[in-house]
Amino acid sequence: MPKRVDHEERRTQIAEALVRVAGRRGLHAVGMRDVAAEAGVSLRLVQYYFQTKEKLLFYGLQHLTDRFTARVGARLDAVGPDPGVRATVEAILLASLPVDEESRTFHLLYSSYSILSVTDDALAAQPFIDKPDAAEDALTGLLRQAQEGGLADPDADARTEAISLLAMAATMGTSILVGQRRSESAVAVLRHHLDRIFTPARRPSADGAPDPGEARPTGD
Repeated sequence: MPKRVDHEERRTQIAEALVRVAGRRGLHAVGMRDVAAEAGVSLRLVQYYFQTKEKLLFYGLQHLTDRFTARVGARLDAVGPDPGVRATVEAILLASLPVDEESRTFHLLYSSYSILSVTDDALAAQPFIDKPDAAEDALTGLLRQAQEGGLADPDADARTEAISLLAMAATMGTSILVGQRRSESAVAVLRHHLDRIFTPARRPSADGAPDPGEARPTGD
C-alpha cells in the first residue's frame, strides 16, 4: 500500500526550510529552488504546494506567526498558571525582540516581508496577515482589563498606549538586529514604559485631602 502523504506536514517542512535559508541569506535573495534544496525535495514539489514565490513567502510568514504565538505561550507558561495582565503584555512585547536565533529570524523575516511588499505588486496582493490589527487589539484589550481592575492608570488611552508599545518594540528590535542597542537596554526601556502604564493614578482621600503619597510643593 503506498504511503499516505500528510500534505500539511509537507507544507510545514517546506516553510521551515524557507525560514532557515532566508534567515541566513535574507528573504530577498531566496528562490523556490533554494528552498527545495534546503528542504531536500524537488523544485516540482515546492511548486506543487506553492504555485508562486509570493504564496510560498506568505505561507512562511503565517508559519512564523504561529511560532511567535507558541513562543509567547511558552513565556507565559514559565511565569505560572495565572500570569496576570502585566506579565501577559510583557510576554507579547519581549517575545518579538531578537534576543536569540529564533526571535532574530522572526524579526528579520517579518521586517523583510513588509519592505518587499512595498515594491513587489504580487507580494503586496497577498494579505499580509489574516488580522493586521490582531496584536494591537490584543494589547488594547489587556490594558483596558488592567484599567478596569485598578491595575493601570485609568486616564491613559489604552489604544494609543498599545500602538506606542508595539511601535517601540518593533523599532528597538531593529536596533538590536543592526547592533545599535543591546537587548538588555531594549528590555529595560520597555519595562520602564510598562511601569508607567501599570501605575494607578493617585486619587484624593475621602475627605478631599491630597493623597499622603503625593509629592507636595515646598516653600522658598
